[in-house]
Amino acid sequence: MQQAPSKHIQQSAAAQMSEKTAHHPAKTLKIGIAGFGVVGKRRKDCIDRRPDMQVVAVCDRSFQGEGTLANDVRFYQDYRRLLAEDLDALIVCLTNDIAAEVTIAGLEAGLHVFCEKPPGRNVEDVVRVIKHERRHPSLKLMYGFNHRYHESVQEALRILRSGELGRVINMRGMYGKAKLMTFNQPDWRAKRDIAGGGVLLDQGIHMVDLMRLFGGDFTEVHSFVSNSHWGYEVEDNAYALMRSAEGVVGMLNSSATQWRHRFHLDINLQRGSLILGGILSGTKSYGAETLTVVQADPDNDQGDPKEQLTRYNKDASWDSEIATFADCVLNDRPVQSGNSNDALRTMQLVFKIYYADAQWRNTYNIPNPDVHE
Repeated sequence: MQQAPSKHIQQSAAAQMSEKTAHHPAKTLKIGIAGFGVVGKRRKDCIDRRPDMQVVAVCDRSFQGEGTLANDVRFYQDYRRLLAEDLDALIVCLTNDIAAEVTIAGLEAGLHVFCEKPPGRNVEDVVRVIKHERRHPSLKLMYGFNHRYHESVQEALRILRSGELGRVINMRGMYGKAKLMTFNQPDWRAKRDIAGGGVLLDQGIHMVDLMRLFGGDFTEVHSFVSNSHWGYEVEDNAYALMRSAEGVVGMLNSSATQWRHRFHLDINLQRGSLILGGILSGTKSYGAETLTVVQADPDNDQGDPKEQLTRYNKDASWDSEIATFADCVLNDRPVQSGNSNDALRTMQLVFKIYYADAQWRNTYNIPNPDVHE
């Protein structure tokens, strides 16, 4: 039997909001944000919409000295100065090379921590974080695998877990963009010593995480990894063929030569399919977010089954994800989706894809991620 996909997405943002307001009418979490670029500012926007959270301080290398922003939010250049503030929780939106370091510093300072993906440059970074997390069992640690919180993904999970379409047989996933640095992203993403990897680790990790979410853990991996087009020291394409212990087969392409930006995941089950197409994003470049539910009848549909397509017009995933983190902290609930085990398993699978290509492994000295099992 195929194992159920790991961990449930928690309550909706609206339900969490009403519950927390009832249970904690006077509690406001004091939040610090380490890394105040595009993502850090977007997280602040989500927090600003909540009555139970308040950003009191931020840090970023781009600041000139220290001072105060609008609404009395203090700013610093150094994250250590940020951690000296009176905080309840820390949001980490930093480059891959220091994400784990600052996450650990936050935990050691007694703070709950929400860290953006990827959780570090490599598997070893996540293992180090988990060792520190275990020293502080009362603190919550959550990772920003944002795609889990999109409405199309949550509805597909609901259908899968209902059992109406049976178990997963195979999956095909494609996540691609036109180059490594799109939308004025900084060039550190193409530098191995900072990023740790290219398009697979930066963007494809979302697809890797979703394939784990729907299909369980993949134990056998074959791959081709290449940087032959853009010529950076990190990959611009990764192709993987994977199989789980339960026999689920997954095919994945993470690409920085997909000239028309694309997100697509086919999930084929015993009695139909769940097809995720497009993903709502700030750039709107990945097309409409849709879920197509296919109900197969091989004896009668002649390969042309009944389909129902739902189009999602609003992206509530960022608010929902922050709502989940707030709920875990305020109501002392375990982090069930996007916890450190999810981060570790997803990072291990990313590096299994790197490791499975012998030429890539030898060129860049990729260690075997299974040593951390």
